[in-house]
Amino acid sequence: MDVDLHQLFARAAAEGARHRVTVADHPLQQPSLDRESLAAAFGGPLGADPTDPGRVVDDLIAAAHPGLVGTVGPRFFGFVIGGASPAATAADLLATGWDQCAYNEVLSPAAAAAERAAGNWTKQLLGLPETASVGFVTGAQAANTVGLAVGRQRVLRDVGWDVARDGLFGAPPIVIVASEERHATIDRAARLLGFGTRSIEPVATNAQGAIDVDRLRTTLDALRDRPALVCLQAGNVNTGACDDLRSATTLAHERGAWVHVDGAFGLWAAASPSTAHLVDGVELADSWGTDAHKWLNVPYDCGLAFCADAALHAATMSYAASYLTGSGADSDYVLGDLTPESSRRARGFAVWAALRELGTGGVADLVERTCALARRMAERLAAGGASIHNDVVLNQVLVSIGDPSRTDAIVDAVQREGTCWVGGTTWHGQRLIRVSVSNATTTERDIDVSADAILRGAASS
Repeated sequence: MDVDLHQLFARAAAEGARHRVTVADHPLQQPSLDRESLAAAFGGPLGADPTDPGRVVDDLIAAAHPGLVGTVGPRFFGFVIGGASPAATAADLLATGWDQCAYNEVLSPAAAAAERAAGNWTKQLLGLPETASVGFVTGAQAANTVGLAVGRQRVLRDVGWDVARDGLFGAPPIVIVASEERHATIDRAARLLGFGTRSIEPVATNAQGAIDVDRLRTTLDALRDRPALVCLQAGNVNTGACDDLRSATTLAHERGAWVHVDGAFGLWAAASPSTAHLVDGVELADSWGTDAHKWLNVPYDCGLAFCADAALHAATMSYAASYLTGSGADSDYVLGDLTPESSRRARGFAVWAALRELGTGGVADLVERTCALARRMAERLAAGGASIHNDVVLNQVLVSIGDPSRTDAIVDAVQREGTCWVGGTTWHGQRLIRVSVSNATTTERDIDVSADAILRGAASS
């Protein structure tokens, strides 16, 4: 079957651009989504004969359209999702067209060079050590899992146990010390890495959800000489609060613990002079995890795992096989040594493009502007009678309007009305509306009309 790739790819790109250009003009979610019709459009028996690729693309567009959510739009506040920037989106289209495997320099010298350059730029923006390694992974879950895996290797090595060779059976038990308000990816990493969630020793937080350093000291003192991984947080998922990274990391290191910072979105606070103080001391940690598809606004499926000890990072994650040309290089780690996957797409192109598009000043402006918009949202809602439950230090706003037991009804009303999209959360025993502002295209007008929609939703629910 002859295929005109220029026409086929242009059709797909044009539809993606149409969605992007018009997403703000339509309800963010179809108000009466018929899930059975959507399933029927995608379902049915698989035909025996080939289908023309152009017909396939047209059918896909028609089937998907009723079920698309405007997550890329300027009024989606339900999760920390940034709308992919123009250059990053175009770079991701190219990455798909080029179809490069980013395992190492042999398979794709271009993908490797883009990742190394983007990784170096990202370390500079986030205030991380110049010599730290950078692995391009799927997201914060993978980044946190990698950081804890490398930490597991180090703290067991310190007590004479080779976990890579001997596994965890019979090994000295490791304790994961983490905030009571840690992200759920830490618990899943504990399960995946064989620690189990019972290994987690929770530490109380202050009123805004940052770890209580005095309680951390008490917890670590009680562990005595047991191997420990300390998980700190830059950006509480509900409040945006950041742990006192300098004090907590210093304390943990005095007791020989490995320190990992979960900074899925909050690590980007370092890129702006107005918020960098919130992550003071971030460079002292041993490993870090963040997402690029949140505040940096690159397409989804892109996270970054950093480690201060690049050699240990590579030793923990790498593998070698006789057929893997370029693996196990003696002179330097290959990029595939830093991630759990070898067969992986070239995520670095989009990150490189996003950073080139923005520059250091643009990244700082993106952080500052979205934080200012979050404060504006809090002020507009409070003026309309809402209660704001957190100090809006970054881009997160926790809201209740009237009795918090009505929160889910309000959220449902707002989503059905379609002006904006917000979600609910439970924090300190109360159901609250959570507003996350992280899209580069969001404007003051978007905030104002969205605040009005939320207040209308409260009045009508």
